[in-house]
Amino acid sequence: MQATLPDGKVLELPDGATGADAAAAIGAGLARAALAITVDGEIRDLGRPLPDGATIGIVTERSEEALELIRHDTAHVLAAAILDLYPGTKIAIGPPIEHGFYYDFEFPDGVVLNDGDFAAIEAKMKEHVKADEPFVRRDVTVEEALERFRAEDQPYKVELIEDLVRNAPADAPVETVSLYTNGPFTDLCRGPHAPSTKRVGAFKLQSLAGAYWRGDSARQQLVRIYGTAFFKKKDLDAHLERLELARQRDHRRLGRELGLFHFSDAAPGSAFWTPAGTRVFNELVALSREMGDERGYTEVKTPQLFDASLWKTSGHWDKYRDDMFLTSTHDHGAADGDAGEDGRSGPTMGFKPMNCPGHYELYRQTRWSWRDMPVRFSEPGLLHRNELSGALHGLMRVRQFCQDDAHLFVMEDQIQDEVTACLRFAQDTYDLFGFDAGDFTYELSTRPENRLGSDETWDRAEGDLRRALEHNDLPYVVHEGDGAFYGPKIDIQFRDSLGRSWQLGTIQIDYQAPERFDLTYTGADNSEHRPVVLHRALLGSYERFVGILLEHTGGELPFWLQPTQLVLLTVSDRHADAAHAIAGDLRRAGLRVTVDGRTETVGRKIREAELAKVPLMAVVGDVEEAERTLTLRHHGGAEEPARPVADLADELGRAVRGRERVESPTGAGDAA
Repeated sequence: MQATLPDGKVLELPDGATGADAAAAIGAGLARAALAITVDGEIRDLGRPLPDGATIGIVTERSEEALELIRHDTAHVLAAAILDLYPGTKIAIGPPIEHGFYYDFEFPDGVVLNDGDFAAIEAKMKEHVKADEPFVRRDVTVEEALERFRAEDQPYKVELIEDLVRNAPADAPVETVSLYTNGPFTDLCRGPHAPSTKRVGAFKLQSLAGAYWRGDSARQQLVRIYGTAFFKKKDLDAHLERLELARQRDHRRLGRELGLFHFSDAAPGSAFWTPAGTRVFNELVALSREMGDERGYTEVKTPQLFDASLWKTSGHWDKYRDDMFLTSTHDHGAADGDAGEDGRSGPTMGFKPMNCPGHYELYRQTRWSWRDMPVRFSEPGLLHRNELSGALHGLMRVRQFCQDDAHLFVMEDQIQDEVTACLRFAQDTYDLFGFDAGDFTYELSTRPENRLGSDETWDRAEGDLRRALEHNDLPYVVHEGDGAFYGPKIDIQFRDSLGRSWQLGTIQIDYQAPERFDLTYTGADNSEHRPVVLHRALLGSYERFVGILLEHTGGELPFWLQPTQLVLLTVSDRHADAAHAIAGDLRRAGLRVTVDGRTETVGRKIREAELAKVPLMAVVGDVEEAERTLTLRHHGGAEEPARPVADLADELGRAVRGRERVESPTGAGDAA
């Protein structure tokens, strides 16, 4: 038999050769390093026979798939350790996930697990790893598997097998399932696995959570144990250090400590912004407005509630109805087909989860000419989405939010210029936050399977976005089938200081909405033409952007965005009048200044200003009062020489108006 290697070389092997045989045929070193094998792109165990003519690749520690493989191994080791320590435990599922793995368990009555039990569980897991237990695969009949797991009183495994059989297509019935055994433990699993438990390097159990079986709140609640695994301890330690840093930088924690926002059960999924947080929020909205005005955008304001017919026309009713908050008018008898049973409810209404249909409705109220094009509507509109309570996460996932949203109505020959302008608008915006251009990547998402419109329009739209990216020399990756139901999109991804990727901006081309809403403009030929719609957001939702920015900077926001940019610290009560007079001069220059006139020591006031991450502070005493000077102290401790208040007001005022960084004497910027 033959197998083709990634470099095109053909490997001659005996009939029935396995992945392990192929690795050994290439070299002894590779045979020792091999973890699994890819067969025509599918990862398989090394011990499985290879099909003749397959294209193969050996998976080692350096392979992209390797971490997921050993994390799956570690989930099995965890389940084996749990059964050792807690006989009678019922096991559910244990998959690898992005940064580790989990396994769900139903523990016997009386067993209540907590984090303090992790050390004993990890010790038992290490015994299985040290034992170098081979992962042995067996394919057995459905009947044999069911008999085994019923005898072991493992009902979740029985249900999984029964569902596999029940949901299989008629022309491909499930007759066998695969079992994997390591040591005394056997699990229902499709695989693959590494050769043995010894390939698991360093691991750590991290947390406990509740999880309903099959995600159904009417079913049994299980205990989910999360963990992670790496090949080397140094990689595990680095990962745990990043997690601790992320915990310290959690925007929910920082928002509370900096007094920016809080959440309450009175309005789940909606932020309560404090005066300081509202200043930050409003500064972002003002930034969008100012930069949009410079680029020909016109701000509009559309309603919160729309009749269901609008969402049906747009196509959102079928796609997003379950994610919308719905209500109805109460016209005391003015009922339609959506009326309530009491006969008093009027038409069904939906709170808008996005601005676009409102902008279409607004556009078609005016007769537009080709001379007017492009028409650029922007709206920092309030939006509502009915997110599941379990999905809510601080500012990152909310039910009420505001978006720097815009819709551009353009002629086809304007698409390239307008997409390019949006891409440059995005980078100009991100530059103001000190983001590095090298931390951005671009993703082109193409037509999904369930979509509106013809292949012809999708071809044009995808080609327009591809050409815009290439024209601007922006490297990009293609995500096949990940576009919106109405059109393809460019998503702008940002890698933060902890190495995590966040989507910020998006630019989407939509040929469908103009058809569905009968949008037109009068062309130079005096006939009616369809515009094309560009959907554009750069920061995304302001709420989510604040969360990302807080975690990226550790709460040290850019100087121009800080709710308090300078705090004046009085030496004693008699310096209060001078401090307030100086603060007035600085405020007139555009700075946000507070005076700390409490009867505390200056040292304590400095410490508290440092904890609040105020970028600048200055002590006001006899010298400052007499000479009208200030010695600026930067967050972090660096000081500047004393300077006249008038000079500082002029310099810092320009920095605020120009949204510039303020450098400390050490050279570190305000958002370093």
